[in-house]
Amino acid sequence: MAPQDRLIPAFSRAPSSPLQGYQTARPPLLDVADLCVAYGRREVVSNAGFRLERGRSLALIGESGSGKSTIARAILRLLPAEARASGHVAFEGQEVLSLPERRFRPLRGRAIGFVPQDPGHALNPVRTIGAQALEAAARLDSGVHDKAARKAHVLDIFAQVGLDQPQRVFDSYPHQLSGGMLQRVLIGLAVLPRPALLVADEPTSALDVTIQKRILDLLSRLREDLDIALLLITHDLAIAAERADRLVVLKDGRIQEEGRTAAVFAAPASAYARKLQGDVPALNPDRYRPLKDRAARQRAETAAGHDKIIVSGMTKRFLVDGRSLTAVDDVSFKVAAGTTHALVGESGSGKTTTIRLLLGLEQADEGEITIAGHRLRAGDRTSMRAVWRQLQLVYQNPFTSLDPSWTVERLVREPLDRFGIGERAERDERVRAALASVRLSEDLLSRRPGALSGGQRQRVAIARALVLKPDVIVLDEPTSALDVSVQAEIVEVLLSLQAELGLTYLFVSHDLALVRQLAETVSVMRHGRIIEDGRVAEIFDQPREAYTRTLLASIPSGASRNALLTPLETEPGRAAARVEVLA
Repeated sequence: MAPQDRLIPAFSRAPSSPLQGYQTARPPLLDVADLCVAYGRREVVSNAGFRLERGRSLALIGESGSGKSTIARAILRLLPAEARASGHVAFEGQEVLSLPERRFRPLRGRAIGFVPQDPGHALNPVRTIGAQALEAAARLDSGVHDKAARKAHVLDIFAQVGLDQPQRVFDSYPHQLSGGMLQRVLIGLAVLPRPALLVADEPTSALDVTIQKRILDLLSRLREDLDIALLLITHDLAIAAERADRLVVLKDGRIQEEGRTAAVFAAPASAYARKLQGDVPALNPDRYRPLKDRAARQRAETAAGHDKIIVSGMTKRFLVDGRSLTAVDDVSFKVAAGTTHALVGESGSGKTTTIRLLLGLEQADEGEITIAGHRLRAGDRTSMRAVWRQLQLVYQNPFTSLDPSWTVERLVREPLDRFGIGERAERDERVRAALASVRLSEDLLSRRPGALSGGQRQRVAIARALVLKPDVIVLDEPTSALDVSVQAEIVEVLLSLQAELGLTYLFVSHDLALVRQLAETVSVMRHGRIIEDGRVAEIFDQPREAYTRTLLASIPSGASRNALLTPLETEPGRAAARVEVLA
């Protein structure tokens, strides 16, 4: 394969030398070579290098700690004071690492835009969007100096990024807008001065699949219309495969692989890239088939067929600003023993309220809920304790769901203490058995959550849910905060436990590619109602509702939107890819 298509491992070159085999009609907009970043003696990025041209897109992919965001912040000169960056970073031919801050500051925000990961933390919660936008426009010198004209410019940008009511957004506070709207605001502010380069750090990681698609479509359109180069930082390989012209695969601060997206995904040359690709549900439809088949055999052997969850006519209303709002409207579904049922839909569809009602954290206004044969009565603590013995919850975020001051042993043992189950020796044995079931060593018993990885934290959360030996576990986005490889490990643990213990799962997720592989049945929710439900294969293959079709069409396919991959033999024993532009 030609050097321009694959560079393994990280290439290293003198700043003045061209990249062998990579010819461009004009110098690259961004040229990075031999970039190293260290905290004291610990080097977190080693000899990183890549090029990005105007109007093109490049994705930095890898797990947490791989160095993606560190590289981006080194380019933006936003590293903390204790970090030390060396090497070569040239923007429009100008070396930026050695520039004094006063000379680089005019570039940041004007020529180089930045879209941070979490819009909730990027905006001031006590100031209106408009006040912050006008301040940004003034500081960035967008070319409009009259205040009224500046406001008109901001409103025009808001309209361009797909905000339907720019004036309402302008007058709103951040908490009054959805996550997708806030992300569009940040993108609008980033492109306000028409930058040449836009750095987007995980811009869709906390968004529903449909909002994610709109944001990615917006970034693609802005890149084409404004000739902006896009540096995309993501751990979602399906998004990278679909949206980036080139990829840089990182592990432990080192580039494992670099090249055209088509070539990397057609034939990943590094073992790490192959593993990442193999763990992406959208790219591997049968990734968990053996475990699912094993669980099905277990159900057949135990003759499991009765329903562990029965929800009938469940309705919940809230009083908001003096008006009655129906959050869950006449919802009914059943979950058979030993199976997984998924609830899917956008934010505000009623998924979270539904699981709060099942857990007894809210009381339904109408309807009935039965869990493992126990009728749920939310106001009756005695009946609720019987339900909670059979129903446990694994939260979305392992970083916030565990008390940071408690040891792993105390975290897992607490449910046993609260229900007064067994003597001390029996509790200790059940704690160790729960840890073993999620493939964690007893050596972690004395550790606190801060000393664990994200995957280990989530396994502790699952062990805590298992220690009471429940029949039903509610999984509230259990892998959305995890990297793709850690996600695969957690999913394998969950499916193995289901096969071994006959567990019943209620799986709440916006990752529809994962839902397709995990769940037997699914309910699609919109505006508090179930608009479609049934077996996953039937709903996903032949959806009846237009809304369901929209959801499914928003799943990143992992295929380029403007290229067709065909096998091409370029080296003995090596398959690469040819990109044929579609008319």
